[in-house]
Amino acid sequence: MSNGVFKIPTPVNEPGYTYAPGTKEREKLKAELQRQSGIVVDIPVIINGEDVKTETVKQVVMPHDHQHALANYSQAGEKELRDAVEAAIAAKEAWANMPWEHRASIFLKAADLISGPYRDVMNAATMLGQSKTVIQAEIDSAQEISDFLRFGVYCANQIYQIQPASSKNVWNRTDYRPLDGFVLAISPFNFTAIGGNLPAAPAIMGNVVVWKPATTSMLANYYFMRILQEAGLPKGVINFVPSRGTQVSEVVLTDPRMSGFHFTGSTSTFQTIWKTVGENIANYQSYPRLIGETGGKDFVFAHESAQVDKVASNLVRGAFEYQGQKCSAASRAYIPASMWEEVKAGLLEETAKLKVGDVRDFTNFMGAVIDQAAFDTIASYIDYAANSDEAEIIAGGTYDDSVGYFVQPTIIVTTNPNFKTMTEEIFGPVLTVYVYENDQLEETLNAVDKASMYALTGSIFAQDRQAIIHLERRLSGAAGNFYINDKPTGAVVSQQPFGGSRGSGTNDKAGSVFNMVRWTSPRVIKENLAPITDITYPFMDEE
Repeated sequence: MSNGVFKIPTPVNEPGYTYAPGTKEREKLKAELQRQSGIVVDIPVIINGEDVKTETVKQVVMPHDHQHALANYSQAGEKELRDAVEAAIAAKEAWANMPWEHRASIFLKAADLISGPYRDVMNAATMLGQSKTVIQAEIDSAQEISDFLRFGVYCANQIYQIQPASSKNVWNRTDYRPLDGFVLAISPFNFTAIGGNLPAAPAIMGNVVVWKPATTSMLANYYFMRILQEAGLPKGVINFVPSRGTQVSEVVLTDPRMSGFHFTGSTSTFQTIWKTVGENIANYQSYPRLIGETGGKDFVFAHESAQVDKVASNLVRGAFEYQGQKCSAASRAYIPASMWEEVKAGLLEETAKLKVGDVRDFTNFMGAVIDQAAFDTIASYIDYAANSDEAEIIAGGTYDDSVGYFVQPTIIVTTNPNFKTMTEEIFGPVLTVYVYENDQLEETLNAVDKASMYALTGSIFAQDRQAIIHLERRLSGAAGNFYINDKPTGAVVSQQPFGGSRGSGTNDKAGSVFNMVRWTSPRVIKENLAPITDITYPFMDEE
């Protein structure tokens, strides 16, 4: 038994590579892209550390070349899902009782494997499987995922050090136990890092997990699971179960031993899950913790004192990086009439520079949207705007799914602050602009605050400090992550902990102590060092 009080290394955010022409990193990554493009990976279900093949096999394709298969994966059915739950429960006691320093070492090692020898593997899988450009993949599947692991360990250690005060003859202390049963994690396609963090964060705190990855980010999530295994994650702690969401809800979500649910995805799905838990609340052995980040309808608001060039450039990046498939993507903008013509010119100039195509061509700024369903949904919004007398498409507006699911970066201008594309989440490369009269500032701020059910991210642009103060206060409830003179995307682990409220989720701030503390069930221990021997109190003595 070790008696040292071990110090967790103080993490720093993982630095990124530029992949500029002539760099060795670019050469190595291109070689890995070519290698992965030439193979088809067989992805099993992983239960209790063992590979499981099932009769139902699905295909993983490149979104930018949807006839090109990258992998075939086994889909878990009811039996495999039940086996995964049992494997997690069986692994629970040993995992919870593993000395903290050894549990921490597993995830620190995984971070070093990802940012080191497996960096190209993770980035290439994310680029090919999720159609991310090289820089978007680097930020996601190399930097952010490593940060989640390192800062997750660090935050856990900070939590463990939170101890109560003690009085004379009493020693009080807090023991941070994992939750009573198992945690179900359901992850999205758009960030490999989120896919890794949703099961890893509860596991860092000593929980066991059943993890359903998104089918459209399967390849990178599978490699992450293999890296955890190489780092020494014991069997059964995290069980990897590609499966249908409806069956997961029927089998896993309603299991009486489910004690936590970690989710990123659509608002409607999260609301359905919340409802299902509520309907089954009397059957659970504990009250499940429900932690979720869902949708966003993220805004950029420009004040008349804003700098035009900065508004235009940040709108383009904020709206169109990763094809607008970020929960934080800038999808609605409010521009004062006095500067609209200049902003419009800047938007058109910058958007015209954007190339859309295969992400293996590093000159492309955008790839494809994730799948046919997403393509069809985005196209329907563009068509709606094209046929409306309240809107004008000033850039883009075209799409083509013959080779890949390509949607051109599209800018819509509307005369209605409550227009459909101003209020509904599209999750694609579509930016809608409302031009407001300068003397209608307060009315427009009301529209910003009330136009959608979401409150995830938002940004303001202004040079006037009093205006910044006013806008910050007026929009205090409109975004969980609020940016001043910056785009509303690009939150960095530990620097801008991420999450929103209202219809955007429980705002538990991924990658921070606010999230990590949700995965523990504290036990307070009082030890009396000098127990009483006399039951009487001084007030009972006679005068």
